[in-house]
Amino acid sequence: MIPWVIANPGSSVEEVCRRFGYTESDLAQDLNIVFVCGLPGYGPGDLMSAEIVDDEVVIDMAEYFADAPRLAPAEALALLAAGMAITASGQGGDALEEAVDKLSAVLLPEGSEVIDIDLAAEPELVGRLKSAAASNEVVAITYTSLSRDETTEREVEPWSVFSSLGNWYLMGYCRLATDRRVFRVDRIQAAAPIGETFTPPANLPPAEARYVPSIEDVRARIALGPGARWVTEYYPVDIVSDRTEELIVDFSAADPLVAARLLLRLGPDAKLIKGEEVERALAALRQRILDVYRD
Repeated sequence: MIPWVIANPGSSVEEVCRRFGYTESDLAQDLNIVFVCGLPGYGPGDLMSAEIVDDEVVIDMAEYFADAPRLAPAEALALLAAGMAITASGQGGDALEEAVDKLSAVLLPEGSEVIDIDLAAEPELVGRLKSAAASNEVVAITYTSLSRDETTEREVEPWSVFSSLGNWYLMGYCRLATDRRVFRVDRIQAAAPIGETFTPPANLPPAEARYVPSIEDVRARIALGPGARWVTEYYPVDIVSDRTEELIVDFSAADPLVAARLLLRLGPDAKLIKGEEVERALAALRQRILDVYRD
């Protein structure tokens, strides 16, 4: 959008929205982000100016975007390989397949087999679960939880089946937990429709292998120093307070050892504020490590 607006000064909001599939509010949000972007130095003369003036989209001081940025060969091949991997896994849509075809035509000689992405065949259970999700059929599953070392029988309303980091996952509403859950397919011992259908949510959450806290979880309040702020990007936490020198979060896990191992790893960059089960697990873990060194 930026190179096009620069090349077409005086473009109206309506024209830009129509050409790039924007709503007016989304366009305004993106322009607000662009307004604080620019080249290193990031002073007033280094940042772009982007705004709506009298129903015109105006972008100034962004000559370095007059031509669309081009990918280096290695970047383009990495992007192509990633796109081919997603389409081979069955997770890509028509738009991605079209983009992969276009990129292949540019990067690869006609008829060549320079890049061949062939993922392993999906497990038979994945096909059954995909079929149940597509037809909105409730399935009964036998699931083994490694964190709790227990096997349970559950009825699940399957929303989607997806792959992530080499594993297949089932996401849906678990009637046993009465909440959304994500299950690893290789830990499902059996799955079969129960002859009942369901209505999925209008807006499904993103398909991601992210831990979903439950009411049975162990909770701990932890203070994170500047060197440990990355924790919020990788773990399910609720931010209690955020100051420059200290970020306080509530941490949830099915096993107190998860939080204990994290605290041990973070060392002086983190401090346990409260959480008796985690405190006991941390003390036991420290003692075990000390005993190993003494031996």
